[in-house]
Amino acid sequence: MPVVTLATPDDFAGWRDQARALAQARVPLDQVVWQVAGESADLLEAAVTETLPPSDSSRELRVPRRFVELAELAVCHRDADRFALLYRMLCRIQDIPKLMEIATDDDVYRLDRMARAVRRDLHKMTAFVRFKEVQSETGPVYLAWFEPDHHIVDRATSFFVNRFATMRWTIITPERSVSWDLQALTMGPGGHRQDVPEEDATDDVWRTYYANIFNPARLHIDAMKREMPVKYWKNLPESRLIAPLIRSAGQKEAAMIAKAQEDAPKRAAIISRRLEEERDSIVIDAADPLGRLRQEAAACQRCPLYQDATQTVFGEGLPTADLVFVGEQPGDKEDLAGHPFVGPAGAMFDRALDDAGIDRRRAYVTNAVKHFKFEPRGKRRIHKKPGIAEINACRHWIESEMEVLKPRLTIALGATAIRSLTGQSASVLASRGQVLSSSFAGPVFVTVHPSFLLRLPDEQSQKIEYGRFVDDLKAARELAARQAEGARP
Repeated sequence: MPVVTLATPDDFAGWRDQARALAQARVPLDQVVWQVAGESADLLEAAVTETLPPSDSSRELRVPRRFVELAELAVCHRDADRFALLYRMLCRIQDIPKLMEIATDDDVYRLDRMARAVRRDLHKMTAFVRFKEVQSETGPVYLAWFEPDHHIVDRATSFFVNRFATMRWTIITPERSVSWDLQALTMGPGGHRQDVPEEDATDDVWRTYYANIFNPARLHIDAMKREMPVKYWKNLPESRLIAPLIRSAGQKEAAMIAKAQEDAPKRAAIISRRLEEERDSIVIDAADPLGRLRQEAAACQRCPLYQDATQTVFGEGLPTADLVFVGEQPGDKEDLAGHPFVGPAGAMFDRALDDAGIDRRRAYVTNAVKHFKFEPRGKRRIHKKPGIAEINACRHWIESEMEVLKPRLTIALGATAIRSLTGQSASVLASRGQVLSSSFAGPVFVTVHPSFLLRLPDEQSQKIEYGRFVDDLKAARELAARQAEGARP
């Protein structure tokens, strides 16, 4: 009986290579034992390891892209049977190529549930890690304690490197730790809660931040506990504020209403009131994650832009789109209409898509910032570029959209989109046509924002740059088509 020993609990590459060899050798499902190095010592002694039958290299294995995506997440699950489940599904897919489309299949359902649990655990880790500052000989080091449900530490590290690249930090969990020294990551053994200080000065910063973003008018205790489960509270400095904030919510809501001011133009104010009246009556299908995100974003107050904008302008398009276009922010017309890219730049964008052979109805279009930032000039509202703080505040929504969409290629339209998707500032003209990496959006193709074409001083310049823009869109379309080739395990 073949005994396969994987290097780590989340060793997807090791599972993939071994599973391919086993499947090509046609080893029966019930004849393989999967284990992780350092675990199941008794099993190692009891199992009889047989020589693996010769693999049939002529047997080509194919799986849909969705299986690979879910398998990469499922290997991080704590279920001891996860590797056997994946091998069973790999073999079944060879006989039933469209197995992943059968939602009622027990294995498909189980795999999907496991992947969702891991994805949720990853989200909670990125949301609820709280660093404590300690002094060392080389300067400040930031320590954090977190208790994940699954084997997600390695998978989550890229997020923290991207967000905290200029800090020396260590995240400690019961099974594993990870440290960043400004240059490289170091993985280590797990630790204990006592390895991290109980309090530091940053705790007051967290409490101040939480107290300021708390919106008494949107208080929903059950929803809050779903998004911030009670089990995490013991490690969150802001948790001690929850009870008093809930008690004072009614009084603060009344004060907010009394202080409200109407700064937007009359038409925008009328639309805002109508949207507020309609919002609570909207029913979102639980099977529509983008619809749920759109409804949540409608009440977003993560940055001050919501105070003057008419409404949140969320992304629109095909949920299964291969191409996702990310712009800067809604303009005046988008703010009033509630749809992205419907103003002058949107008209230029639609024309270029047509010339590039891209059907906008088959794509998804969104913005890095979901509220309109402007400065009033008389009765006009003049576009104002969003700042880094506003881009960072709105990154939650673009990350959430990408988690649902999983596009083959994301197209960054301009510098704000680059900053939002990669966390880095970059020259659009220097990066144009290049593919950058993103911790949550996959490959990112860079081009200009269509409004750039509208700002050019003469018709000849517009004609030349429009042609380049269309060529960029064609290149993006062709790149996505190449990536659409069948994935292999």
